[in-house]
Amino acid sequence: MLHTDIPTRDDVDTLATVREHPCVSIYLSTSPLPQDADMARVELKNLLADALQQLRDAGTDRRLVERQEETLVDLIEDVDFWRQLSYSLAIFATPDSVRTYRLPNRLTTALEVSDRFYLKPLLRAVTFPQSAFVLALAQNSVRLLELNAESPVYAVPVPGLPSDVASAVGLDSISGRTQDKHIMGGRIQGAEGQKVRMRQYARAIDRALRPVLSGLDLPLILAAAEPLAGIYRSVNSYPNLTEAIIPGNPEETPDEELGRAARGILDELYAAELDALKDRMARRAAHGRAVTDLSDVARAATYGAVETLFVDIDQIVPGLVDEETGAVTLSDTEDAVTYGVVDEILRRALLSGAEIFAVRADDMPGGGAVAAGVRFLV
Repeated sequence: MLHTDIPTRDDVDTLATVREHPCVSIYLSTSPLPQDADMARVELKNLLADALQQLRDAGTDRRLVERQEETLVDLIEDVDFWRQLSYSLAIFATPDSVRTYRLPNRLTTALEVSDRFYLKPLLRAVTFPQSAFVLALAQNSVRLLELNAESPVYAVPVPGLPSDVASAVGLDSISGRTQDKHIMGGRIQGAEGQKVRMRQYARAIDRALRPVLSGLDLPLILAAAEPLAGIYRSVNSYPNLTEAIIPGNPEETPDEELGRAARGILDELYAAELDALKDRMARRAAHGRAVTDLSDVARAATYGAVETLFVDIDQIVPGLVDEETGAVTLSDTEDAVTYGVVDEILRRALLSGAEIFAVRADDMPGGGAVAAGVRFLV
């Protein structure tokens, strides 16, 4: 089973406010297979050794280095933790605390030691998580599936989920006649009666799903045939049910096939969202309210002018950004003194309430490391 805990915007904002030395940020490639856990633990040990050496080279107080080592060694030795992973692990550690997020995206292994956390890769999971639920709905069966970018499809246990239409409404058969003083003069039958029972079935499913999906922000993709698809849509209470569906009766369709169809819908959904964002940036540029130069974006972020920020998830630009003016000083090396300039721009934009989109190079407006739509020019 895939175990994930994708951070909320509040989680990211909290990480962005941390300013102390040292802050160790680690992104680690992992696997949901328990037998692969030891490889990830060994890699984390190696990254920890590198981080500690960077701290010593920077002249960090020996006691802080020892406390930093202790917090991460505790995580490495937590056997139960390593049994329940996803495809990437993000670790944010100080000498006094460790926060972890198990992510469904495959992120490149990375280490950064500084006086602030390295957040850019984490934003990729928040921007386009490539995760969704599929509700495979038929008259005689229903199941909830979870899928991620490159993982197998998993069945999600749902307490109280009805097994079929007939049992949901207390009948032996959906085609039977029932007496009820409160429905259609006490009698429902035929096609109209079947629709009434399917609507009751759909409501029972929606009620069962509420506690499972509550608080989540992932798309729910419906796999169903009409009229059941339309009936379910009419009673659904989950706000992220997609317009696109996987048509046809899913009863005999393997989970992996449903997963492939759902990933196609996700690709279209995110491509449309990205196109809309690029169009918005183009309109801003036409009115002089978009900037793509690294120095200009850094200055805008420092003065709280950034409204929408695109960052290239893969491009690393080591250096420093002046706290007062936003002036950028680039560096040839990465160490425990410098940090990622793009990531610092992202951090400042986050703290001023900007929308952040971490994308691949091909999706960057302007083709640089950053691009910003601004509230005002600075």
